[in-house]
Amino acid sequence: MTSIASLTPTPLWSIFHQITQIPRPSKHEEAVVCYIESLCREHNLSYERDNVGNLIIRKPATPGMENRRGVVMQGHVDMVPQKNADSEHNFLTDPITTLIDGEWVTAKGTTLGADNGVGVAAALAVMIANDIEHGPLEVLLTIDEEAGMTGAAGLEAGHFEGDILLNMDTEDEGELYVGCAGGVDVSAKIAMDWQHTCSDDIAFEVKVTGLRGGHSGLDIDQGRGNANKIINRFLLENVDNLGVKVASFNGGTLRNAIPRESFTMLVVNQHKEIEFKKALNDFHQIIKNEYSSVEPNLSIEALKVDLPERVYTPESIKKVVYSVTACISGPARMSDEFKGVVETSNNLAIVKSDDNDVLILSLVRSLVNSARDDLANSIAATFKVADAEVSISGEYPGWKPNPNSKILTLMKERYEALSGVVPKVKVIHAGLECGLLGNPYPHWDMISFGPTIRNAHSPDEKVHIQSVSKFWDYLVDTLKHIPTK
Repeated sequence: MTSIASLTPTPLWSIFHQITQIPRPSKHEEAVVCYIESLCREHNLSYERDNVGNLIIRKPATPGMENRRGVVMQGHVDMVPQKNADSEHNFLTDPITTLIDGEWVTAKGTTLGADNGVGVAAALAVMIANDIEHGPLEVLLTIDEEAGMTGAAGLEAGHFEGDILLNMDTEDEGELYVGCAGGVDVSAKIAMDWQHTCSDDIAFEVKVTGLRGGHSGLDIDQGRGNANKIINRFLLENVDNLGVKVASFNGGTLRNAIPRESFTMLVVNQHKEIEFKKALNDFHQIIKNEYSSVEPNLSIEALKVDLPERVYTPESIKKVVYSVTACISGPARMSDEFKGVVETSNNLAIVKSDDNDVLILSLVRSLVNSARDDLANSIAATFKVADAEVSISGEYPGWKPNPNSKILTLMKERYEALSGVVPKVKVIHAGLECGLLGNPYPHWDMISFGPTIRNAHSPDEKVHIQSVSKFWDYLVDTLKHIPTK
């Protein structure tokens, strides 16, 4: 089997291959940062870590390019850890198994980490190269982008001399991004009451699986199924009709991934087993029909399990079910300024039992900070009605487009010169770090670009091989043509 390290451009793919062999889920980036530091030492590059753990690398200009404006290449070293239900992969210990599938590179049963491993690899490949013309270069590799952007939020002024930031964390080659959504987490904790199960009760684990999931920003408008909303809909119809009781909830894993799976332990009276199975089968067919073109692999099944000693009271279950039903999940408003772009959305990401509580976590995104806050407050109110303990946290700003951006003008010109095609200029309904990075460095002229990546934040993640080559050539050409100071 051909290794991805043999693909071209070889320097980039070789480094990306090494990165995939190092476990690096969010908040567990130490090993990959150590690898990058060893690469810096091998190539005599100056580097340091800042107070929050971001890695900063510096390289002087090639001879004759000393008078060019300084460039900061930026990406994040962590990745989203998502896997299929049948995968035994351990993201804290196991390397990613990469596969070449025609024109794409993907992974076996897990996320690939091309988001943002390819961008990181590109920056490092430039830094260790001896045959690329460039002015003064710096690299900023942040930590924890996918789980809170704490690396970007903790960046302080005074580390960088460059005044152009190339963020390499978007996922459509041939598109230049000049703005992004901000976001905020809404967390609700509902205290639950219990009652004992009866001797004539039986229990089932109901599994909602096979959904596509995906990035809660980029894919939120694709009409994909949300496992939490689907199982909740079944409960809304049958808690009263069949007396269905709940022993535990377990849906979704990450706030920035559309929930692909849920596993809910349900209890019914044994005399209603046939009715229960028929109701679930009928519901399954209804949902499959509704999502027939979007979720062809959707599966809902019930497996009989041992009867637990206790279940939630009907009153407690209804607090969860009613509030989850009322909570929006998906686009809330489209942008007036940018046609076809979601302005404001929510991802009802996680519904999970925790001791005597049920935790419900949402991620609100918006291009407009005031709209973000309004939707967050609306969702908070939805759960407060259910007597939940609610918190709003992790706020990060959007990145407002700069119509006078000189790096945008340059990169549009260079892309057209290379390809004969005018690149598309866009804003993105996802949380790039640019909004936060601009706080300590308000003078930075920022732009974001990258290769073509599909199904980020899901086990179907893949990166288009030819687009990586075009992305690399574009980056090298841009660095060569950076204007003088």
